[in-house]
Amino acid sequence: MNREIREKAKKLNKRIILPEAYDERTLQAAEFLLKEKIAFPVLVGEPLKLRVIAEGVGVDMEGIEIINPETYEKTQEFIVEYYEMRKEKGITLDQAKKEVLQDVFFGAMLLRHSIGDLEVAGAVNTTGNVIRAGLRIIGLREGINTVSSFFIMVTDKEMYGENGAIFFADCAVVPNPTSVQLADIAMMTASNAGKILNIDPKVALLSFSTKGSAKSPEAQKVVDACNILKERGVTFDFDGEIQVDAAIIPAIAERKAKDSPLKGKANVLIFPDLNSGNIGYKLVQRISGAMAIGPVIQGFAKPLCDLSRGCNWEDIVDTIAVSSLL
Repeated sequence: MNREIREKAKKLNKRIILPEAYDERTLQAAEFLLKEKIAFPVLVGEPLKLRVIAEGVGVDMEGIEIINPETYEKTQEFIVEYYEMRKEKGITLDQAKKEVLQDVFFGAMLLRHSIGDLEVAGAVNTTGNVIRAGLRIIGLREGINTVSSFFIMVTDKEMYGENGAIFFADCAVVPNPTSVQLADIAMMTASNAGKILNIDPKVALLSFSTKGSAKSPEAQKVVDACNILKERGVTFDFDGEIQVDAAIIPAIAERKAKDSPLKGKANVLIFPDLNSGNIGYKLVQRISGAMAIGPVIQGFAKPLCDLSRGCNWEDIVDTIAVSSLL
């Protein structure tokens, strides 16, 4: 699956802003991206320092573009622009300068000005810092009010999802989504699943209850999210509230949710909260040995994607390949 996604990314050859360039995993990923022609990396940092670090870890920097925030011709323009954007929040020009010169914020300004096609960070920065940069500088996609995330879980169990690949959301951003936020997450993830794998999304909004088998505010929230999707007139198949076995196993769907449009063939799973989403993806990853590609952040006006701080350089490559298709 990751090979297929990388091949799709190659055809697009997008410019990828990598602001955490002093991290050796980022440098290793940048070298591989350029060598394999998956994408064109743009590193943010001081060139001499970067080359010293790269030499120390055996990375060839030949052909990799570097933008130094201290000498870049647009840096002062970025600072003034950011100050104008945030001055009503009480920010000073000096504070604006300090924030813009932070790696992930500077990368977001490059993205805002289309110096690159997308930004990928999070190997060093927290998810919170990546999202703050996106909210303050990039803004939200039209019609969407929720920033969320998804993982592509790639398993060797081809009977599940799309030949073993299933989208999980949200597993990294929204702790306790409202019904409206769940609907937003479902819509964004369905859209991205279609773009990345060229599939017809079949979206299950998960719960511990299936079709009223239990009554609680938590289950009702999922029911309400499904009603919002109906009101919005989405065109993809979805169902909820539904238990995960009824969502992904046809024989159980036949018993528990006979009239479900999913028929036990869901390829997008929407979790009711961050507890269940984060626990769920890590259980599948660790116990089944599944590959977890992500988290890929969704909802911004331009692609700004997060990484796990425990990632390796290949995880960075795969996140970039997926993000290139958004």
